[in-house]
Amino acid sequence: MPADLAVIGLGPYGLPLAQAAVAAGISTLGYRTGPEPGSLSPAELRRMLSGGFRHATSPAELGRVRTAVICAPTPRGADGGLDLSQVEAAARTLAARLRPHTTVILESPVPPGTTEDFLRPLLEEGSGLRAGRDFHLAYSPSRADPGNRDFTPANTPKVIGGLTPACTESAAAFYGRLTDKVVRARGPREAETVQVLETNFRHVNIALVNEMAVLCHDLGVDLWDVIRCAETKPFGFQAFRPGPGVGGHAVPQDLTGQAGRTLRMVELAQQVNSQMPRYVIQRAAALLNEHGKSARGARVLLLGVTYKADLADQQATPAQEIATRLMELGASVSYHDPHIPSWNVLDRPVPRADSLYEAAADADLTILLQQHRTYDLQGLSVKAQLLLDTRGATPTGAAHRL
Repeated sequence: MPADLAVIGLGPYGLPLAQAAVAAGISTLGYRTGPEPGSLSPAELRRMLSGGFRHATSPAELGRVRTAVICAPTPRGADGGLDLSQVEAAARTLAARLRPHTTVILESPVPPGTTEDFLRPLLEEGSGLRAGRDFHLAYSPSRADPGNRDFTPANTPKVIGGLTPACTESAAAFYGRLTDKVVRARGPREAETVQVLETNFRHVNIALVNEMAVLCHDLGVDLWDVIRCAETKPFGFQAFRPGPGVGGHAVPQDLTGQAGRTLRMVELAQQVNSQMPRYVIQRAAALLNEHGKSARGARVLLLGVTYKADLADQQATPAQEIATRLMELGASVSYHDPHIPSWNVLDRPVPRADSLYEAAADADLTILLQQHRTYDLQGLSVKAQLLLDTRGATPTGAAHRL
């Protein structure tokens, strides 16, 4: 049975879109572009299947939908730029089956100009159709925030930028079924640059507060109290909090080679944020030393190894580098995470603590990397011999904070 929508790429961008479409009553076809991060719980999958979602069994099914949204991952490539190979593969697969009057939308994070200069030729050459005349083409930045219960696809405005005004309106008509508000950009380049600005805004502000964390520790200032006070300002300030590094799927873009220049603030933010795992190791080693212990041979327990609280997603999690560096120092590393049943570092399995409090009491140092909702941090601070809190989640004075 033909579906109204095909979501091509069922990773961190495609799954939320597919879930929202099913919830809106749209018959949805999912097509994987390859191994993709992101997964559904058994309960979520049952809800989607009962709502009309199904996996494509053949690429031919992509030719029988009204709307196709490409959500293929675009990880950072070896050259530091975004790797568009999965977008290209998705485009070629779709182009061979593309029919007139189909609306094609790209949601993957891409550099400005990708929809027009990269995706459009692939679709036109593979289909023999012309974008803007035979089929509609648009870009819409993904605004999925996994685990956020306050902002869902239904109440998050969706930005649309079409190749032509008709393309924009066709895409807007589709997204109007999913969200309360559709925002029309001037064109696909503007919509693509919205995604760049939103992602870089997060990374730059996290870098600022990460630098503040290092500075405040050196000054003997409680940064967490500073943030608590600063966020009472009703204008001109938005609170960000430091951490052991920046994970997730949204890759910052400095646009090197785009328009002949780079975004220097973003480049600097990447440098600052990439240094945070090393800073955590420095703090950990210093704490052990202050208590008469060496990192070599120390038993270190890592709590929360996902990139975001209460999710099983480990994409770009700083826990990986922190564990690696601890092992290189000769520490004996174990972990606890209610969402991760097994974990490998340096191609070796890391021992998983079954009893959290017993493991914390036994460890020379416990490092809180992710604040999962299930953690009793008050009880943990009592049980742990030595606790380094990288999230500012424990009660004041109960642990050493980042």
